[in-house]
Amino acid sequence: MDSMNLTFNTNDDINRRLWSQVQQKLNSIYLGGGKSRIEKQHQQGKKTARERLDLLFDVNAQRFEIGAFAGYDMYEAHGGCPAGGVIVELGYIHGRLCIVVANDATVKAGAWFPITGKKNLRAQEIALENRIPIIYLVDSAGVYLPLQDDIFPDKEHFGRIFRNNARLSSAGILQIAAIMGSCVAGGAYLPIMSDEALIVDKTGSIFLAGSYLVNAAIGETIDNETLGGAATHCEISGVTDYKCADDASCILRIRSLIEKTGTPQTAGFNCIPAIEPEIKPELVYGHLPDSRDKPYNMYDILKCIVDKDSMDEYKAAYGQSIICSYARIDGWAVGIVANQRSVVKAKKSKGQEMQFGGVIYSDSADKAARFIMNCNQKKIPLVFFQDATGFMVGSRSEHGGIIKDGAKMVNAMANSVVPKFTVVIGNSYGAANYAMCGKAYDPRLIIAWPSAQIAVMGGAQAAKVLLQIEIASLKAQGKTLKPEDEQALYERIKSNYDKQSTAYYAAARLWVDAIINPPETRTIISMGLHMANHAPLNTAYNVGVIQT
Repeated sequence: MDSMNLTFNTNDDINRRLWSQVQQKLNSIYLGGGKSRIEKQHQQGKKTARERLDLLFDVNAQRFEIGAFAGYDMYEAHGGCPAGGVIVELGYIHGRLCIVVANDATVKAGAWFPITGKKNLRAQEIALENRIPIIYLVDSAGVYLPLQDDIFPDKEHFGRIFRNNARLSSAGILQIAAIMGSCVAGGAYLPIMSDEALIVDKTGSIFLAGSYLVNAAIGETIDNETLGGAATHCEISGVTDYKCADDASCILRIRSLIEKTGTPQTAGFNCIPAIEPEIKPELVYGHLPDSRDKPYNMYDILKCIVDKDSMDEYKAAYGQSIICSYARIDGWAVGIVANQRSVVKAKKSKGQEMQFGGVIYSDSADKAARFIMNCNQKKIPLVFFQDATGFMVGSRSEHGGIIKDGAKMVNAMANSVVPKFTVVIGNSYGAANYAMCGKAYDPRLIIAWPSAQIAVMGGAQAAKVLLQIEIASLKAQGKTLKPEDEQALYERIKSNYDKQSTAYYAAARLWVDAIINPPETRTIISMGLHMANHAPLNTAYNVGVIQT
């Protein structure tokens, strides 16, 4: 028992420190362009993006920020781009769940970097999939010109946002835009393609070309306020719908507009009053090992997340490297698909085989595929808990048809029409990332714990493979490496690969929506389920014939 307590306390300490490191980085990101630029924003009579969000959302109501790490360590040559220069949050306005996109003018005057565009598209995707209102708080100088080739012309670049504006309105999903600062050039279409547009007097402006460009292009001399200020667009052009005296009154008007919207339809997902988990959520730290290669019992993790006594496990004694279970999270009925990381011995028809934690076997893949189909049949959302190094390899697995069984699971998951949510707890390597609903498979939300690692394979394995290729290449040239040089090359490759596998690297590129505090997993998934319940299902689930 003492040994168990020591292990628990060690795990708890290490995982708390991992989250503390995340918080320290977030505190820096929350400052945007820095204190001096925040002060400059205040001197202009404007609130910052985060201050605007604080006013907009209901006091003390739950909120969830998406993409806080967007752009992290990606644009240092350009002075950095904290949070991608735009804040995206899910939250409640008069009890109505909305997603809000707020340009951060303290970061390069709110200019759009490539990751800014990707983050905006993610917000619109969430609004479209879940049929929730989307609100834009616009304060941007437009495209960041030094990187224009990576943000302007392609399918998922800047222009896709206006296409989505049209698609959202066509789908009957409310869009409200507030022009609270600069809104120029192509960016001017975003608020005006929304359903309603507000503009703040004296600080908000919108035009296709500013006064300097107008003078250069056609020789006309005019100031920006006369060209495209609040008075011009509310009294002369009719481009905007509401003129607001300042940021605070603009926010109040948005809240008033949301308050008067009709009640949304729902998908009708099953939800009852919640029961607290069997294990307190904050104790989850101690159940997660201090290293990604150590086994642990996934049931202990789940007991910190699901409602007590709510699990009805499917095929519990079969395919034990994946746990499939009906359960409830904060009262919501869900289907759980989770990688089991404890080492299990299972008897096979061809003898006894050791099952290693974190590996997906043929029987587990087959079980998961069938369970996913059952959840679709019953209209139960799916929640995936990822910690897997991949599918089992070797002659026995290949001869047993691991590829076919893996394909069944991917097929069933990819065609699933019920909402999917993904929590990356630890390893998310190779095809396991795909089969367990990685970003490519449209989870409504995908969140990572600080312990998450996402890559084709682990750093040590990748370094060995790449080193072997390098040695073979040199050998073909008649060259060899000294043992110490070989080791140095291995360490260099591994270090680079390990960096690319971290949760920070994934979150910077929006492979995950957020790095979260593990005890908050239950709350965030519950909010996601409430969000997903706004979008009625209207497509039958059909993956064709899956051979047994």
